Amino acid sequence: MTASPQQRLVVGITGATGAAYALRLLRRGRELGLETHLIVTPAGVLNAHHELGLSRHELEREASFCYAPGDVGACIASGSFATAAMVVAPCSMKTLASVAHGFGDNLLTRAADVTLKERRRLVLMVRETPFNLAHLRNMVAATEMGAIIFPPLPAFYHHPKSIEELVNESAERVLELSGVVGARPQAWAGLNSKS
Repeated sequence: MTASPQQRLVVGITGATGAAYALRLLRRGRELGLETHLIVTPAGVLNAHHELGLSRHELEREASFCYAPGDVGACIASGSFATAAMVVAPCSMKTLASVAHGFGDNLLTRAADVTLKERRRLVLMVRETPFNLAHLRNMVAATEMGAIIFPPLPAFYHHPKSIEELVNESAERVLELSGVVGARPQAWAGLNSKS
């Protein structure tokens, strides 16, 4: 682990739908020279298998370093291990609730708690619809602590032609929000610009 803190990104995957976002973040992170640290919950593994046809091992091969959710002694469980940011993609409502209420009951939620306490960027790609009042209150609580709530809602003004384009654009925006140098989301040029 020799990367500078600015080149380290923690990625958490939970059981909500949207495993494609995490896969794109990991692959794009490699393209940008990031050191990625991955935690996948058991439900996240099931979901990645169902949505992407990937096993835990195949998913973990996309990251620089991988950790089991129960490995609360891992380096990313400590604030002394500096990182640029952490992204939970996708973020289940259970994980959101754990983050919002400070339950560091596994490595993923502990790493998120560390990210917040060290005043680093935590991006939660929450996946649920419609939201109930508990979901909304938990999003407010997490936001008040410094997290960025980023439901992966696609933009259509770029005229995407595939699901892959939608996923890639959301991932690029998340990387930019995370402070990753080289992230290139498409900027809105205005209605009067020529496409």
